[in-house]
Amino acid sequence: MIQHDAATATLPELEETEACCCKPKPHGSHAEHAGQQAHHGHHGAAHEATSLNRTALMATLHCLTGCTIGEILGMVIGTALGWTNGPTVALAVALAFLFGYGMTLWPLRRAGMAWGAALGLAFASDTLSMATMELVDNALMLVIPGAMDAGLSDPLFWGSLAESLILAGAAAFPVNRWLIARGKGHALVHAHHCH
Repeated sequence: MIQHDAATATLPELEETEACCCKPKPHGSHAEHAGQQAHHGHHGAAHEATSLNRTALMATLHCLTGCTIGEILGMVIGTALGWTNGPTVALAVALAFLFGYGMTLWPLRRAGMAWGAALGLAFASDTLSMATMELVDNALMLVIPGAMDAGLSDPLFWGSLAESLILAGAAAFPVNRWLIARGKGHALVHAHHCH
């Protein structure tokens, strides 16, 4: 019986929440209207935070895709050719930026944006995110014992590369979130509705 009373006591609160979120309420007094605005303001702030997180995640995955393609190509080419760490990392970074910028340039150009404007937008939206990813990714590849010396058939090479790319993406997420919250980074690209 006590459990029934506790459940009944919370039922009006649940009904009020459902009514607020699901059905429009009739206009009442000024005080009721102010309460509704405060409640909807709370939902708006939660929605904005979710939207910001989602946009930052999509921007991070977008940059990570380009960086991953370039990074893997660079590491594979450098390792296959027997290069030392310096040239291999340099090639991987160069290709990561090339493919990363390319992932942004492609839809902008396809939407009809001029080369100069598209390049400027790609540099402004992606540089800090990709720089963060590349710094973390290559630092980890250099510090994981044996990762850079492992051959292409060695699971250590691929496991280290996968781990470093995942952690690089995790490091870039807060950077992208910070940029987008200030109307920078991928927010600039989204403003053109090309992504």
